[in-house]
Amino acid sequence: MADNKRRGEDAGDDRLNDEIVDDVAGDDATDADEPVSRGGTATRSRNRAESADSRKTRSETDRVGLFGRIARFFREVVAELRKVIWPTRKELLTYTAVVVTFVAVMLTIVAALDYGFAKGVLWVFGNPS
Repeated sequence: MADNKRRGEDAGDDRLNDEIVDDVAGDDATDADEPVSRGGTATRSRNRAESADSRKTRSETDRVGLFGRIARFFREVVAELRKVIWPTRKELLTYTAVVVTFVAVMLTIVAALDYGFAKGVLWVFGNPS
């Protein structure tokens, strides 16, 4: 099921890449005379290929054992982590400083409100001591 979602995402990415390539090709004087296609037939053939893949029987997908599924999970985790845009050291320090400053300001505001409400409640209801 995750593979089907990935194929769907890839289809959107391919369409985006086609537009980029078409735009680059459109800038060329020799390619300007040719009509630009947005890939109508390629999408239909891809849908047929996806439907053929989705016809797999249940016994084919259930053959993967516990360790195979765990290994596949870790392979997918590593693949996703490779897609992450990691911040540089300077960006990381900047983001950390912003977060620490924001938390300190919010802590000060909450502490002041807490102190003010505590004094107000003691003033209204009196100090029992």
